[in-house]
Amino acid sequence: MTTEIPTPATAGAVSSRFDAASREAVDICRELIRFDTQNWGNGKANPERPAAEYIAGLFAEVGLESVIHEAAPGRASLVARIPGTDPSAGALVVHGHTDVVPADASEWSVDPFSGELRDGLVWGRGAVDMKDMDAMIIAAVRQIVREGLRPRRDLVVAMFSDEENGGTFGARWMVENHPELFAGATEAISEVGGYSADVRGQRVYLVQTAEKGGVGITLRATGTAGHGSQINRDNPVTKLARAVARIGNHEWPQRPPLATLELLRGVADLTGIPFAEENYPVLLDELGSVRKFVGATFVNTSNPTQLMAGYKQNVIPGTAEAVIDCRTLPGQADELVATLRELCGDDAEVVVRLNRDALEAPMEGRLWDTMVDSLLAEEPTAKVLPYTLSGGTDNKSLALLGIEGYGFAPLRLTNDLDFPAMFHGVDERVPASAIEFGTKVLGRFLLEA
Repeated sequence: MTTEIPTPATAGAVSSRFDAASREAVDICRELIRFDTQNWGNGKANPERPAAEYIAGLFAEVGLESVIHEAAPGRASLVARIPGTDPSAGALVVHGHTDVVPADASEWSVDPFSGELRDGLVWGRGAVDMKDMDAMIIAAVRQIVREGLRPRRDLVVAMFSDEENGGTFGARWMVENHPELFAGATEAISEVGGYSADVRGQRVYLVQTAEKGGVGITLRATGTAGHGSQINRDNPVTKLARAVARIGNHEWPQRPPLATLELLRGVADLTGIPFAEENYPVLLDELGSVRKFVGATFVNTSNPTQLMAGYKQNVIPGTAEAVIDCRTLPGQADELVATLRELCGDDAEVVVRLNRDALEAPMEGRLWDTMVDSLLAEEPTAKVLPYTLSGGTDNKSLALLGIEGYGFAPLRLTNDLDFPAMFHGVDERVPASAIEFGTKVLGRFLLEA
């Protein structure tokens, strides 16, 4: 059966088609949270295989075949493909990840792996990052397959492992070892976009069209080892501390990318605040808690996050190291590394461990228009604006295959929820109604994209 692209007169019928899927998505999200897939990084993680097998079972139940590949024992990613009706259209990758960052249960109000439904919210590690969207994808896909619907273009549905560690055992490994699974794909959607914010009572949905790059830096200082009781002017810990302080205090120049500027221009239109550089801070404030995401997209950042030196109090070590987490604006990675080397001077060596480019995708064309139309079909009075994500997603790995990525995990949020704080935060939670809303939007989008 081939579904037609809905016109305004038929749009409501498509929305109601995904009512059952929207309710199912909440239950799937809760079940996914119960899989403890904590990822501590550097290869230490609970296996994602059980979650992948659960998803494979849900797909098999409606007749959709999938494949599971392991980059290492238990580190499993799943891919399924749904043929489209237009062979000339490039395939669309719809992807999520099943791993989550660690959670200390002693800090939480609930068991972080209980998937508890309380006060209309789904609680647990992964509720927003990103087992909610995983569930929305799964439920919408199940409904499409169950009804024998055909999307316009091929859908490549992927659930990756290891996203929280940069995809070494997940998306990056999959594109390097199984690129055939993504054959013909030209665009992708994933997490951290399409969620709502409130600007003076106007609901605004923010679609992610760009994301900052990631550069992993190790600073290495060397010196003269010796006894802790002696005077030592060649102490590597002292050298490292000087370098780290200079980097941590460095003020990077403001160079906002186009998506950030377009977002602020949209906020200016909604508020009447003139769109001008001197008003950027005021326009940012209009976004409320979302400022946490957007504010960091004006500049490169270089945050010291780890220090390693010595093995005993009375021994001055011969080396000392620090880790710097850098997030770069488009086209600025090389300049950032050069600046860090200048800041370190002779005190420390700059070692680049990881360099993943920033991404920018078009804010026009059929995919963009379909994201906008799918949101407005469910909430006609809303506004849709682009934005830049300060973090990163598995879209960086897919970009190696020439696939342009967007963040489109549509959620209609309540104004009392500090959404950015939910990412990697304590008591992570998401409204069940937001998952239901997002499933309807996503189902429509997958058919029409």
